[in-house]
Amino acid sequence: MTDSNAAPAEAPFFSAVLLPHRSLGPRGFLILMGAVALVSCAVGLLFYRIGAWPVSGFLGLDAGLVWFAFRLNYRAARAREEVSVSPHEIVVRRIAAHGPVSEYRFNPLWVRLDVEEVEDEGVTRIALRSHGRSLAIGGFLNPDDRTSFAEAFRRALAAARSGRPADLLAARAAE
Repeated sequence: MTDSNAAPAEAPFFSAVLLPHRSLGPRGFLILMGAVALVSCAVGLLFYRIGAWPVSGFLGLDAGLVWFAFRLNYRAARAREEVSVSPHEIVVRRIAAHGPVSEYRFNPLWVRLDVEEVEDEGVTRIALRSHGRSLAIGGFLNPDDRTSFAEAFRRALAAARSGRPADLLAARAAE
């Protein structure tokens, strides 16, 4: 049952989906696994020819473990964070790699954006703080992406506090 006097939720004027960075794409993974398999077969054949045939099985096991480790890594890459800012609410949704969703809501007027920055590395940590709660966001991003997200989020938060999200949209269209 819904309250007919409740105001409809305002649409977010800023929205970002943060995905973990993976430097090795699917094509690179196939090339790497092909190279590992080729080396394992060549070395395994050499050991087989000198009579140390059990070593060949362990080389195959090593290749299988490398494949398994990369599959786990790619499965973990399915995690993501969805961040949206509307004039009256900040919503952070965390979707874990195995499915569970956590949602955090903040009032833009009360939230504080903490950005830790190191001169040589850029932004190392982004956190939202409000009423004794702290939520780190974008922790799995690389430093360049973390820096650009922090700046965009800072502008969105300023626009939400000023009550003029149209200014942010106009500035984004001008870029």
